[in-house]
Order: sequence, then structure tokens, then C-alpha cells
Amino acid sequence: MKSLKKQRRIQVLAAASVALVVAVGLIGYGFSDGINLYRSPSQVSEAAPDPEEFFQLGGLVKEGSIANGEGVAFDFVITDGAAEIPVTYVGGDPRPDLFTEGQGTIAKGWYRDGRFEARDLLAKHDETYMPREVMDSLKATGVYQEPGA
Repeated sequence: MKSLKKQRRIQVLAAASVALVVAVGLIGYGFSDGINLYRSPSQVSEAAPDPEEFFQLGGLVKEGSIANGEGVAFDFVITDGAAEIPVTYVGGDPRPDLFTEGQGTIAKGWYRDGRFEARDLLAKHDETYMPREVMDSLKATGVYQEPGA
């Protein structure tokens, strides 16, 4: 009788362990698409990511770099003061109203053949806002200046 209880307990523990491993695996797989790493132009130019890796590129929109394309597509350059990355916006939404030259932005997409293909753009939502990641990378290169300075 005791060995039957012991055997049943081992079976329950084994089944619970397998269920836990499967649950952790499914959660990890689900999060893999939702994790978007942030990179500055300097980081991308030092070590180019895989062409199929989806990530966020942030910095300042270079002055005089916005060139309109057909429809909602347009090109521009993102810089952090140390490196510049050409960007082609291929998203379906029109350019955000607050997306202007000299302002901070984050583009989401892929880096392929020396050009970043942006699917989404995040622009500031007021005159003083700058994404924290962009501010940190600009401070690291010595380009960032406090507002009003």
C-alpha cells in the first residue's frame, strides 16, 4: 500500500514538472516576438544586427535629411552625433505631425543592406519630450543638451 502511494506521488510530481517546463517554454516563445531591443546609431554601425532581427533605433532626425517618397513613404537619417543611419519609413501610417528634423525619435524595424527599414515611428508628444533611451544615447556621445540650455 505504501509503495502505491509513493509511486502515485512520484507520478504527480513528474507530471507537474513537465507541465511547468511546457508552460515556461510557451511563455518564453510568446515573449520572443514582443521583445524589441533598443539600439543607438553608434551601436548599429559598430555591430550590424541580423537582417531578420526586429529592433528599435533611436536618435535625432538629422537636419535637412527628410526626403518625401511616394504615398506615406519617406527617407531620413537618424544620428546620435557619432554615427548616422539612413532610414526608409515603409509603414502604413502618415508621418506623425510632431516628427521634425532635429527632434528625437524612435523607429521600429529592420537593418538591411546598410539601411534601416522602419515600420513604425515614435515621435515626441510635446516640445520638451525626448524618449529616455534616445536621451541616454545622446548623453553618452555628448550631443544632448538640457531643454532651455
